[in-house]
Amino acid sequence: LNSIIIISIIMIIQFKNRGKELQELKKILESNNFELIVIYGRRRIGKTALILEATKKYNKLYFLATEENNLERFYDSCVKKFPEVGKLKLSYEILFEFLKDRVAVIIIDEFQNMIKEDKNIVSIFQAIVDNILVNTKIKLFLLGSSVSMITSKVLSYKSPLYGRRTASLKLKKMKFKDIKEFFPKANFEELIKIYGFGDGIPFYLIKINPNKKFFSWFEEEIKREVSFLRDEVDFLMHYEFEDVSTYKLILKALAFGKTTINEIKNFLNFRRTDITPYLKNLIETEFVERKVSITENIKSRKGRYFIADNFLKFWFRFIYPNLSGIEEGIFDIEIMKKGYPEYLGF
Repeated sequence: LNSIIIISIIMIIQFKNRGKELQELKKILESNNFELIVIYGRRRIGKTALILEATKKYNKLYFLATEENNLERFYDSCVKKFPEVGKLKLSYEILFEFLKDRVAVIIIDEFQNMIKEDKNIVSIFQAIVDNILVNTKIKLFLLGSSVSMITSKVLSYKSPLYGRRTASLKLKKMKFKDIKEFFPKANFEELIKIYGFGDGIPFYLIKINPNKKFFSWFEEEIKREVSFLRDEVDFLMHYEFEDVSTYKLILKALAFGKTTINEIKNFLNFRRTDITPYLKNLIETEFVERKVSITENIKSRKGRYFIADNFLKFWFRFIYPNLSGIEEGIFDIEIMKKGYPEYLGF
């Protein structure tokens, strides 16, 4: 529900700073051929809002996949748009055969959830493309938030869909200069404060009241019982990991400037724990990035680890250590103000 509300807000506000991506999608949508387009990127980056904006004038079917009962739910989505589908058998092939002459666009959001539910789904979609859609003008969009899974299961040369996709787009964060569009009244210093919190991630930027100073907005937001700041990171991490607590501790160490494996282990007192697999998973999900000096080999043991976006850095630096005070309503924002310049320094 939260995601739907945010999508609605994005659609109401003038769509900001995805001009290049929208132009590319416009060319694809105007094509006279079948198109299979993969759009992927980390959660909250704006994939759904982008595709809904690009296809708002097209007759389309949109489906949000979950980790179970996707065939039944896809069937129900088709029935809601075309009641006559209720006479058809429960089959992806039959449903796509029906849809190919009735819609211009089909959007499957969070496609990795269908892969999690059924490892054969990619092969099923290969057959649908080859036998049903290839000679049509339909545009099939597959969206995914699990970068590692989309890369390995859909884009890889080992994937059954390899060679079928006609385009792919990895949606990235907006650049610092672009967030001025969200906050036209903010001066340069204020934009830096905002960037240190929300990076170039639209989901977080639209949460900030553009008519208030950043610290004033934050002080009000953190006091709200239903503030997204309290459980946003838990939501993101439970989606990717089972052992969330260890991952959160590692991210906390990184947020406090511990960038080598030994520094992280000492900070957390994990002297006998191998944290390498955790770091590998954090890198695959793009929560963390590994960097080496330009003079070192990429496999050098001198590599250092950093949180990949500012929102996670901010959350683990200022919110995670103060959750008790936030819950009690005694969190002192002056502590954050005092530490914010040092935090922004990097």
